[in-house]
Amino acid sequence: MVAAPSLIPRRPGERVKTDRRDGMMLARSDRAGELALVWVPDPAHEAMRDLVRGREQAVAELRRHRQHLQALLLRHGRIWLGKTSWTAAHLAWIGGLAWQHSAHRILVDDHLAAIAAARARRDRLTREIEALVPGWRWAPVVAALQAMRGIALISAVTLVAAIGDVARFPTARQLMGYLGVVPSEHSSGPKRRQGGITKAGNNSARRVLVEGGWTYRSPPRLTPAMQARQNGLLKTVRDIAWKAQRRLCARYRALAAQHKPNPVIATAIAREMVGFIWAIARTAQSGQS
Repeated sequence: MVAAPSLIPRRPGERVKTDRRDGMMLARSDRAGELALVWVPDPAHEAMRDLVRGREQAVAELRRHRQHLQALLLRHGRIWLGKTSWTAAHLAWIGGLAWQHSAHRILVDDHLAAIAAARARRDRLTREIEALVPGWRWAPVVAALQAMRGIALISAVTLVAAIGDVARFPTARQLMGYLGVVPSEHSSGPKRRQGGITKAGNNSARRVLVEGGWTYRSPPRLTPAMQARQNGLLKTVRDIAWKAQRRLCARYRALAAQHKPNPVIATAIAREMVGFIWAIARTAQSGQS
């Protein structure tokens, strides 16, 4: 067993530390059930995590280069009037701009080259993930999670890489706490005070969940892409995904009717998504075994 060192209870004021004392303290804490055990991923799982992190770094690099170029254009009053940015038409417009000084032309071309290189790296790592997932141990869980609205391949791989074996969470609420989407609380006596989410656990998984929560603004429906992702999945998994979509779409409309801020609504939807993710993952793992 591996315990989290930061969560091992310690008495304040202890000045003597020996291996014997540590062993006795760990034995007592284990007997009392006060040790928080850590799930240790195997080398293949850790390798997939590293690959997912590498792709996220590529996405962040692409975003940073785009922001730098956008800031340069705004400083000189060059504003794109099209509907969508960073398309082929937008990049062609940037490349065709006339500049008074050659230094600006050199800088813009350098930014465009950096954006192209970062985009190529992101796409290359995405293709590598798509190629490796079928041979991964958790491939059935990745496929099952894609039955949900707002979760495609990269999102599913990110969640599974962060969660690992979902069977180690007896309840969905424990998984919500692990991912840091439960509200913080500081209550005492008759007063009950709740704040923002705890933001514990993996940042990438939490970001993927919140991004998925925004997709439930529209009424529930099965798009052709979702139907393609659900082909070959267990009927139980498809039923859970449809139940989740109906529930979360209605929940989104109800919170919007209460005039809640959109980020708060998306976070609340993300928290409830974890419950359905927990159910689907357990179903897929039981079917796998």
